[in-house]
Amino acid sequence: MNSDFDSNVFSSSDLDELRRRVRGAVHGPADPDYPTVGFNVALERHPAAVVDAADAADIAATVRFAAAHGMTVGVFATGHGGTPVGSRSILVRTTALDTCDVDPEQRTARIGAGVRWQSVLDAAVPHGLAPLCGSAPTVGVVGYLSGAGIGPLVRTVGSSADHIRSMTVVTGDGTLVTATADENPELFWGLRGGKGTLGIITEAVIEMPAIAEIYGGALYFDGADAVRVLRAWRDWAAGLPDEASTSLALLNLPAMPQVPPMLAGKLTVAVRYASVADAETAAAVLGPIRELAQPLLDAVGPMPYAAVGAIHADPPGPMPVRERGGLLAALPDEAVDVIVGAVTSPVAPLLPVVEIRALGGVYAREPRVRSALCHRDAPFNLNMVGVLADEQAAAAVTGVVDGALAALEPWMTGATLPNFVASDDPARVRASYDEDTAAWLAALADRLDPHGVFRVGQVVRS
Repeated sequence: MNSDFDSNVFSSSDLDELRRRVRGAVHGPADPDYPTVGFNVALERHPAAVVDAADAADIAATVRFAAAHGMTVGVFATGHGGTPVGSRSILVRTTALDTCDVDPEQRTARIGAGVRWQSVLDAAVPHGLAPLCGSAPTVGVVGYLSGAGIGPLVRTVGSSADHIRSMTVVTGDGTLVTATADENPELFWGLRGGKGTLGIITEAVIEMPAIAEIYGGALYFDGADAVRVLRAWRDWAAGLPDEASTSLALLNLPAMPQVPPMLAGKLTVAVRYASVADAETAAAVLGPIRELAQPLLDAVGPMPYAAVGAIHADPPGPMPVRERGGLLAALPDEAVDVIVGAVTSPVAPLLPVVEIRALGGVYAREPRVRSALCHRDAPFNLNMVGVLADEQAAAAVTGVVDGALAALEPWMTGATLPNFVASDDPARVRASYDEDTAAWLAALADRLDPHGVFRVGQVVRS
C-alpha cells in the first residue's frame, strides 16, 4: 500500500480554511458523506479532503490553496479512468459543472467537466448531430477527451480529440486559461492527449458531425469458434473502408439481467461493427463475418446514433477491475492463440472482457490540428479487463494477464493509448507518448505548474 494512504495530514483548521475559500461543499475523512468511490471500486482514494466544486472558480481556489500548503490536487468526475489518491492530496469533484449547451447551427456543444456523454447525446441527437463519444456513454466527457479518445467510429472520424474546438483549464498556479488552435496553441496541443498533466479541464467545446443513423451493433459467436473468428476478423479488418470501424471482444459474461441468456456463463466472441455507409453497402461489407459461423445473436442493423452505446454494451455499474494491454504492431496466428488461451484458462470467469480494437483509417492520418496523441500508426489496441473479486482472484487474474502480455511481447509496440493506461505508474504513463512528446509535456507542465500541484494520477513530469 502506498504510504500516502497511511495517515491523514490535514487538520480541522485546514479544512475550515479551505471551506472559507470555496462555494462548494468540502468533505473531510471523518464526514459521513466523504465521497471517493468511482467506477473502479478497486482503487484506493483517501484524500485529505474532497471538494465538490461549484464552478471553475472553486477549482482555481482549491489549486491555489494546495500550492500554498505543499499539497497536490486530483480530479474526479465519474471515476472511470481514476488512479489512487492519497492523504497528501485534495480531490476535486467536478459533478456540479454540468453545462451542456448545443449550438445546432455551429454544430458544437459546450460541455462542463461534470457532464457524461449520455447527456450530450440527449441534447445533440434531436438536432441530427453525433457527439463522438467512446464505447460507453456513461463515461465523463472531459476525462475521455483529455486522453484523446477512440470511439465506435474511430476509423471514420479519427480521435474524438481531433474534434475539440476549445478547452478551458485551471493551471498549476490557479489561473483559468482558454486554449484553442490559435489561442495558447501549445497548451491546446498538450491538453488533447496529455490527461491530467497540464491542469484541470473545466469545460470543452466540441464539434459534432451531422450523423443521425448508422449501421451497427454486434455479432456474437460461440467461444468454440474463437480462434477461427479472430483470425478471420483480423484479415477482414485490414481491408475495411474508412466508413467502417470494428472491434472484437472475447467475453466471459455472468448470468445477469442485462446479459442475454444465450451469452451468459460461457465464452462468446463479439464482433462489433459501425458504419456510416448506407445500410446495403454496410451490410455487404460485414457479409464475410456473418458467414463465418452461425451467430448466437445477430444484433447488427440500422440504428439511430442515439443508441451508439449498444454497440459495445459496456457495463454501467461500478466494479473492482484491473485493466492492462497495449498497442499491437501485428496479430499473427501465434498471438491469436495466446489471447484465446487467456480467456479459456481456469481464471476465465474473472476475465469478462478481452478486447481488440482495429485502428487505421482516418485515425491513422495526421489531423488538421496536432495533439499530444501519439502512436497513431498501430493497427490494433488490446485491452484485458480482470475482475478483482478478492485477493486470491486478483493474484490469479494478474498472473494470467501478465503472462499473456509477456507472451505477446514480440508483437506489441511497447506503447499504450492514454485512456487505456489506468495507472499512475510513470513508466506506463510515459508509454503513451513518444520521447519528444513526453519531454514537451513535462517541460510545459513544469512551466505551468511550478509548485507541482498536478502530480497525482496519470501525469508526465520531469
